[in-house]
Parts: sequence; C-alpha cells; structure tokens
Amino acid sequence: MKLLLTSGGITNPSISRALVGMLGRPIAESSALCIPTAQWGHPGREPVSVPDLLRGRAWGGTTSLGWKSLGVLELTALPTIGAEHWVPWVREADVLLVAGGEATYLSHWVRESGLADLIPRLVDTVWVGVSAGSMVMTPRIGPAFVGWPSAPDDCTLGVVDFSIFPHLDVFPENTLAAAERWSAGIDGPAYALDDQSAVTVDDGVVEVVSEGRWTLLDPGA
Repeated sequence: MKLLLTSGGITNPSISRALVGMLGRPIAESSALCIPTAQWGHPGREPVSVPDLLRGRAWGGTTSLGWKSLGVLELTALPTIGAEHWVPWVREADVLLVAGGEATYLSHWVRESGLADLIPRLVDTVWVGVSAGSMVMTPRIGPAFVGWPSAPDDCTLGVVDFSIFPHLDVFPENTLAAAERWSAGIDGPAYALDDQSAVTVDDGVVEVVSEGRWTLLDPGA
C-alpha cells in the first residue's frame, strides 16, 4: 500500500501532485472510498461532523477533489455484512480517504473489521490519511492524543516505524515545544507536521512533502 499521511488533507499543490503521482492517473479517473470511522470515536465530534466530511467541508476537502466515484466504507458495519460483500469494494478502489478523529478507536476498528488483514495485499492502493487517519498507521500516538475511553494504550497499527504530531502551530497548544515534549515519550522518530505538510511512503521510501513547516523529532538520535 502507498501512504499519503497528511496533517490537514490535500491543502496545497505539492500535496496534490504527490497524490496524483502515487495514483499514477488523474484524480478524475480514480475511484475513492471514504472511511469516516475515526470521527465517531472522538469526544469532540457531533452528528454533523460526518456529513460535513462527506460534503468536503472538513479539513483538506479530500472528498471534494472530483473523484470518478466516491463511496463510504464504515468500518464498524463491516463485521455484520461479511467479507465477501465488502472486500471487493476495497480491492476495486484506487484510494482510501481516511478521516481524522480518534486514532485508537480507528485502529481498533481497522483490526476488528478485517481491513488490517487486507492492507498488506493492497499493493497499488493509496491510503490518504488526515490527522488521526494518518496517525493510525504509526506505532504509537502518545497518551496526550488518546481520547477514546476504552483504549487500552496509545498503540496503533504500526504499519510505519515513525509517529506523527499533527496540526503543528494550528492550535495554540500544538507548538513545537509541545511536540518535543510529546516525542520524548515516543519510542523512535516522529514528524511534527503543520497542515501544509505530509509524509509519503511509497515502496519503502519515506519523503516529506511540504509548503509549510515540519520537523523531524528523533529522541534516540
């Protein structure tokens, strides 16, 4: 699977070009599935959050880019309908648009739904994460980002070997100093990204795409 791990979505031409490059075709010729599941686990979300996401009003407007087709894949529903029903949907999609919200809740449902087992076989599919949708692919998110009361710890899927501190400078509390304190409790490297920055992972190669501010934090260096 190819990963485009953003903080705020497709927010500038550089990130948009990275997405098209990973797809290997124009967005207008690509099919997408939106995964809103992380929204339900965030204590600050309300019932209007998911409709706003699907209308393209959420950060980055990933659902309003002009996809050839756009569907919704709600992970909490998948265990009740059978893999034979939904796995073909995922295999046929060019991109999974994974919304922000609560990363440990999303991690739980990626596993419970069976999607985690499918990910290693989705070689050409692009995973576009926004905030928690990006953080879920990392090993840990740090206790400060855990908002789901049932989360056993701050561990997530560990598809990549680095962590992500999103929304650098977007909120008053998301300062570089705060990111440095957060990274001190994370094992391994981490990227602090503002909403104009993203990390791409393609065939094992990790690159930062940015028209803003980002920092590599490595407490082990």
